[in-house]
Amino acid sequence: MKYILMLWMAFHVGIYRLTGGKLGGSMGGYKLLLLTTTGRKSGKAHTNPVGCFDHKDGYVIVASNRGQPNNPAWYHNLKSNPRVTVQVLDKVMSATAEVLSGEARAQAWQQVIATAPSYAKYEKHSTREIPLVLLRPSK
Repeated sequence: MKYILMLWMAFHVGIYRLTGGKLGGSMGGYKLLLLTTTGRKSGKAHTNPVGCFDHKDGYVIVASNRGQPNNPAWYHNLKSNPRVTVQVLDKVMSATAEVLSGEARAQAWQQVIATAPSYAKYEKHSTREIPLVLLRPSK
């Protein structure tokens, strides 16, 4: 199953890039972006489609891992190296990742679950608080 998911992700990333997000740029009523992180162990670039939500300072992404008990690998990668590359539709940019906490997380969480209630279900079934990450585009 892991390899099927990996193939699907590679296909999704390829189609997104090829079409500038016209195909694969949204899911379930919200936008997807392509997040490229540097592997904390391998040092290699890894790209994942991730749900995103507009924020006054950039984009908020959710490290839900579909409600699994542990955070997704991309989250650990950006914690190790917060300099990332983001593609939103046909726009590619460098950004800095910042894990939200406290009131900033609470406000962003309300926006996320208002737009995509499935994330609330993920957190309800998980034993962890699902991290929210603000991606601040570089100037």
